Amino acid sequence: MFSIESFLLFGSLILLASLVATKAGSRLGVPALLLFLFVGMAFGSSGFGYQFENYNMAQTIGTVALCIILFSGGLDTSYKDIKPVASQGIILATLGVLLTALFTGVFIYYAVNFWFSGISISLFEAMLLASVMSSTDSASVFAILRGKSVRLKNNIKPMLELESGSNDPMAYMLTIVLVQLISSGQPDAAAYGSAVVSFFLQFIIGAGAGYLFGKIAVWFINKINLDNNSFYPILLLTSCLFIFSATYFLKGNGFLAVYLAGLVIGNEKFAFKKSSMKVFDGMAWISQIVVFLTLGLLVNPPELLPVALVSIIIGAFMIFGSRPLAVLLSLLPFRKTPVRDKLFVSWVGLKGAVPIIFAIFPLVAGLEHAQFIFNVVFFITLLSLLTQGTTITQAANLLHLSCNEEDKSKFRGFNEVDISDMDINTVMTELKVTDDLLAKGNKLQELNFPEDTLVVMVKRGHKFFIPKGNTVLLKDDLLLKITTDEKNLLEMYSKMGITDYRLKRN
Repeated sequence: MFSIESFLLFGSLILLASLVATKAGSRLGVPALLLFLFVGMAFGSSGFGYQFENYNMAQTIGTVALCIILFSGGLDTSYKDIKPVASQGIILATLGVLLTALFTGVFIYYAVNFWFSGISISLFEAMLLASVMSSTDSASVFAILRGKSVRLKNNIKPMLELESGSNDPMAYMLTIVLVQLISSGQPDAAAYGSAVVSFFLQFIIGAGAGYLFGKIAVWFINKINLDNNSFYPILLLTSCLFIFSATYFLKGNGFLAVYLAGLVIGNEKFAFKKSSMKVFDGMAWISQIVVFLTLGLLVNPPELLPVALVSIIIGAFMIFGSRPLAVLLSLLPFRKTPVRDKLFVSWVGLKGAVPIIFAIFPLVAGLEHAQFIFNVVFFITLLSLLTQGTTITQAANLLHLSCNEEDKSKFRGFNEVDISDMDINTVMTELKVTDDLLAKGNKLQELNFPEDTLVVMVKRGHKFFIPKGNTVLLKDDLLLKITTDEKNLLEMYSKMGITDYRLKRN
């Protein structure tokens, strides 16, 4: 029996090992989430020997973590970014998931029953296994696309983020409906009818609750006027958990509700928005770490070996067959979308924590082949992260979808400087002093910056100071400027031939 001190020591060591592995993985091009799984497996029963077999606890941890991850994904998604691709994203998140589950389920049924004599599963069980894996995992997509700062053309990135953030509800409902049908033994027409009605009601109520609760949350956050500013991120977390649980009791889909609520809240102005969203982004990352570590602890690696061959065959079919076919059919009405865009979207059908969390549902329900389903899903998740997760950048380059323009939104020396929660349209720019700039004048007063642009700070080496008009500038100094006239400033940069700058909008 662990003491609280032993538990804290063990937990902190796992987290520390995960963070160190993340640093190493970023240099090797390995997704951080895959490393979290490996660290969890290393500390598990086949590694350092920690026994963790509580599926109910793992399901609870995974559900809470997924709520936070989806809510954070919605908060960080801009209406402006997803508007051009909203139709494609929604169709991929619904019809795309349904087609993927259908194609994969039929393949699993025939492949398992006819190629592997030692395994026999029903069509419903094959469909359940396919449904568990049918969605693109939001945690994996958000972590890899944003963590690697992958820059893509043609609005593909917001389309992928919209799809992955909103397609888990479809996979969840397919999973729940099939678990219920299999558990009932011999479902009759009434059971099928009830399942279909529940399916659509969860979608409608989840979407409505997410939008309504999101609007109410914004109003409440702006009205409550808390004395301690540190409480606002906690209020945001409370809103997330309340929206999920309240939607559940309304018989709606809580996962869809929290994502849509996050989308609504993130695109509105509310008190201490920037600081709250930064804290919540950290919560999302710790949630991803915790859920992947938990799932890594839960699996017994020797049990994966007997299902390795069947998992590789099913995984290969999903990666190269059912996912591309589902994407191409779903996006068939969008003739203006290039084929290479569709191929790339097909490749980023990443699996991650969500399929493993959903694979716990059959175990909790006590279904006959639940352990087989869980082991296959875990193996395919590893396969997906190893093949697709490590090659996203290469796939984008191969299809000529990488945007080679330098990301001007990433500061080099002033990342810790922020204009918090100012309700004015200010823009911060970071400018590097070059020989060409010094040739125009080596003092601030000699550089004809626009009137409504103010140089507020200089970083020289590791030191920061506030400049004056007669401050002498040196090569490689970084200037932090604030302006309310972005257009005028950028026109001035263009006329002066200045290209080495960064820009961050408030």
